[in-house]
Amino acid sequence: MIANEYGRLRQVAVRTPSVAYGSQQKIDKQWQRLRYCGAPDFARAKNEHAALVALLSGVGAEVVELGGPADLTLDAVYTRDATVVTPKGLVLCNMGRSSRNAEPALNASLMRDQLGLPILGEVGGEGVIEGGDVIWLDEKSMAVGRGVRTNDQGIKQLKAMLGSDIDVEVIPLPEPRHPEDVFHLMMIISPLDADLALVHAPSIPDSFAAVLDSRGIQRLAVPEDEYENMACNVLALGPREVVMLEGLPTTKALLTAAGCRVHTYPGQEISFRGEGGATCLSLPLSRQA
Repeated sequence: MIANEYGRLRQVAVRTPSVAYGSQQKIDKQWQRLRYCGAPDFARAKNEHAALVALLSGVGAEVVELGGPADLTLDAVYTRDATVVTPKGLVLCNMGRSSRNAEPALNASLMRDQLGLPILGEVGGEGVIEGGDVIWLDEKSMAVGRGVRTNDQGIKQLKAMLGSDIDVEVIPLPEPRHPEDVFHLMMIISPLDADLALVHAPSIPDSFAAVLDSRGIQRLAVPEDEYENMACNVLALGPREVVMLEGLPTTKALLTAAGCRVHTYPGQEISFRGEGGATCLSLPLSRQA
């Protein structure tokens, strides 16, 4: 189980478009209701996701493919959101988008049954939280974004499960353009190493910038003209080794200049359409400490 976002990736859970999308007919029925930028092409989506899985496997990670019933929404391809992984076990989220309410229990039961991972608890009632709003800063510190998909009650419940030995920094997030849209913490910061992170500087509150500075975490500012294309959504495969969407040359050059080894994957269908990058498409389960 993990307690950082940058150690060498050992095990990661994904859900393929074959399971989440199911068919072109299902895509055509759902994409507008879910506020996608366009209808994903089913065949191309499967090929793109297979390329990402091959990349993850190629760096030595065990890729666990999660199944599921046909009534999952297209959003189920974004496995990060439904679960928070902690050293003590899995925390089931209570989703800010109600159409995804079935995912947390399903994903946790699959990972418990297939992998033997324990379940620590479940956020419920008035509490709302999504995994895209949660990042580990180190083994004893976590940052949680408070916004449209995560509220104070959800954070309170998560903190109670983690215990007093884990410090939780609460980060206020900007409002999305539309109340049905998503704005997660991982849209404005991607950890790259213990002392390096890629950020969208205009969206980082001064209080969070101070926290990062106090930890000696250097901030690389994602270019503004590439931010809208999810340039800040970068998954660390290990310290200063990352995977990001292809077609973002300025951000790639920025990362390379900072000493990162950069891999890219095609994501027109699985990322741009639903606005979910590499961190959204993957749920890291185990990293090297």
